[in-house]
Amino acid sequence: MKIDYEMLTDLYQLTMAQGYWESGQGEMQACFHMYFRDYPFKGGFAVASGMAQLADLVDAFSFTDDDASYLASLDAPGGGKLFKPEFLERLRTFKLDVDIDAVAEGTVVFPHEPLVRVTGPIMDCQLIETALLNCVNFETLVATKAARVCLAAEAPVAEFGLRRAQGPAGGVWASRAAVVGGCASTSNVLAGQMFGVPVSGTHAHSWVMSFSDELTAFRAYAAAFPNNCVLLVDTYDVEQGLRNAITVGLEMRERGDRLSGVRIDSGDLSWLAKMARSMLDEAGLDDCGIVLSNDLDEYAIQSIRDEGAQVTSWGVGTKLACAYDQPTLGGVYKLSATRAPGEDAWCDRLKISESVAKLTTPGVLDVRRYFHDDGRLAGDMVFDIHAGADEREIIVDPLDDLRQKRLAGKRFETLLKPLARAGATVLDVDLRDALAARNRARAGLATLDESQKRMLNPHTYPVGLEYGLFERRRDLVARLRGIA
Repeated sequence: MKIDYEMLTDLYQLTMAQGYWESGQGEMQACFHMYFRDYPFKGGFAVASGMAQLADLVDAFSFTDDDASYLASLDAPGGGKLFKPEFLERLRTFKLDVDIDAVAEGTVVFPHEPLVRVTGPIMDCQLIETALLNCVNFETLVATKAARVCLAAEAPVAEFGLRRAQGPAGGVWASRAAVVGGCASTSNVLAGQMFGVPVSGTHAHSWVMSFSDELTAFRAYAAAFPNNCVLLVDTYDVEQGLRNAITVGLEMRERGDRLSGVRIDSGDLSWLAKMARSMLDEAGLDDCGIVLSNDLDEYAIQSIRDEGAQVTSWGVGTKLACAYDQPTLGGVYKLSATRAPGEDAWCDRLKISESVAKLTTPGVLDVRRYFHDDGRLAGDMVFDIHAGADEREIIVDPLDDLRQKRLAGKRFETLLKPLARAGATVLDVDLRDALAARNRARAGLATLDESQKRMLNPHTYPVGLEYGLFERRRDLVARLRGIA
């Protein structure tokens, strides 16, 4: 899907870019980090997604003559043109020159740790901010919702929210993110074509309504798709629909075919699923599955399963593709360090806020993920890559310095991996692949304690600043506030 990423931005990114250029600050080196502050859906984890789209952004980022012409047409509120011709000429020849490191798609992630690190000329870093946030915020939100739905389902989930998604681009990238989060397939054919993810689907009520009667419609569908026959049984009456489906299923068996399943899309899904299982088993069609859909989310699915319904697979649309109960992840992109061109040492940058949750962390940061001996996650340490971690290996909660945890002696891995160098992507095939990301998410979720995956009041996973970094931030805050 062609997107002009260079123009997918807020106007102030471009006005700041002109300001950097005009003041001679455009080549100053900067380090920015993208992270989020709160758990989405009041859960205990998130699943990172959007990095493959971020790679597309880097590959496609360049200003065209049409872009420059449009910007040249913009008027300043106080009179005259907003952008100077010399700056627009600079944009015409602009080549992105940033290094980007990011967690791999499908990585389980948590608040207050960087998902993406961008270093390079400050003008370049600033120009990609909005599009980067748009990619990673949205897809991480949908992938996380998908993971929650799939954990509740414990059976294959098909995503089919395209018709109610937030526009064509939102629908396509939501479908991909849903697969990253754990969905077995999507109904979105364009997403299947673009990303190589499985597609699935059967028929709608209109198929049944277009025939003289339901039984005739079912027979026609079974004849057309003997190897993919799932019959929607709630067009008129579910019980009668099941009887008709059983008739067709037995006819299919006689000719060597199989009725794959029946789908119920309305009514009391738990009660109807149990009725369907009983009727199918009594008819000898115990190999016929039951598919449920209709405004499902993780809570509805959990409730249906708790009531004893045996469900083979689930179809989840609106509440997944639209992240129905939370409209945004709220990820931010903050400056943390600068240095003059040609210099080695970075200068810490810090935003101080009246809200402790909005206090940023200085430095060029990465994340160490520590593991218990049994493979479960033990805690995440945010550290400065140029300072490393001292021998204490203690993390300090960024919101409460009394909450600390020692991680010394445990195995760890570092999360941020190269995505781009000098404005060119370096992602290998596996790191762009949605199905590989899905496997990564499943493996990552398996390393969480069950208490961290529960739907209500999950246990908080320990994420903190490396102790030396915590001390550095504390001292910098004191100095900037004049209390040191």
